[in-house]
Amino acid sequence: MPRVLILVAHRPNRSPSQRYRFEQYLPYLQQHGFEFTWSPLLNEKDDAVFYGKGSFFKKLMILLKGHLQRRRDVSRFKEFDIIFIQREASFFGSSYFEMRAHKSGKKVIFDFDDAIWMADTSPGNKKWEWVKDPKKFNANVSFANLVIAGNTYLADKAKNFAKADVHIIPTTVDTNVHIPKWELRGKEKITIGWSGSFSTIKHFEEVVSVLKALNKKHQGKLQFKVLGDSNYKNEELEIKGIAWSLESEVNELNSFDIGLMPLPNDEWAKGKCGLKALTYMSCEVPVVMSGVGVNTEIAENGCAIIANTKEEWMNALEELINDKSKREALGKKGRNRVEEKYSVDANREKYLEVFKDFMELR
Repeated sequence: MPRVLILVAHRPNRSPSQRYRFEQYLPYLQQHGFEFTWSPLLNEKDDAVFYGKGSFFKKLMILLKGHLQRRRDVSRFKEFDIIFIQREASFFGSSYFEMRAHKSGKKVIFDFDDAIWMADTSPGNKKWEWVKDPKKFNANVSFANLVIAGNTYLADKAKNFAKADVHIIPTTVDTNVHIPKWELRGKEKITIGWSGSFSTIKHFEEVVSVLKALNKKHQGKLQFKVLGDSNYKNEELEIKGIAWSLESEVNELNSFDIGLMPLPNDEWAKGKCGLKALTYMSCEVPVVMSGVGVNTEIAENGCAIIANTKEEWMNALEELINDKSKREALGKKGRNRVEEKYSVDANREKYLEVFKDFMELR
């Protein structure tokens, strides 16, 4: 039975990146003989401190605690067959622990789903940017025996530094969990919603002017929701952000009549794997999104509406606001797209084969 040590930042069911990249596949891999041991850097108590503002010394202690934990992990590498690293083994800028995994003689898998070679620090941690070094991505990729990337753009970047195979496995949604619940929408007002986090709320802000114009035109007909940033407020649109929770996520998404995924056209956005749109689409929520990166691939065959200019956003949303049948048809088309290409069911055999083939390499 191959034993796998998982080096990650967060505990299970905490991070969307982990949950939608690999956590969903672990039960299936376990059924086929793989055994997993977790080693997250942060616990539940750490989260509030680490991603909040201030608390310099508490954050320093969390970083040091994580460093010591990884040193303990190094001492037990010999107990495992595979070292699985998602994004980075440590918050520090060094690739020391990735290098130690490489030199341990064990097989190393490196998985990532964002343009992590670029600097991207949470708002509460701008003073800690000096700790990070995005350039360690190059070394981390080179130390891996297998690289798994979330899309073609990311894979092409990894191939510049990889000394082993680079596989593309898209970020996926469990369509048996993210199911449509039409009874939760279509109320008196049409709900236009966005899901994300405090670190990505800036993307939602890109279309706020469009939403204000629509709200003014359709007085009393629209309402707006932000899921994932409980501190967000917009008085003019009467938005009070809703905290994300695993238990309420699917119901909250199903309360959207229209889902939004605006993105800037920059290198970081090109690395995104379209998760926001995929969760909407799996729930049969019609989607309007920017034509950046993998979004254009997801939207193939009219499964979502692409909008790049304010005029295009206005026209797309206007069309969906005024036509319920259009919303329903687009929602169903979107779910079919997810089921066929971006679902756990459609990709789990591929994921299993990657692991099996990897173990056969000597």
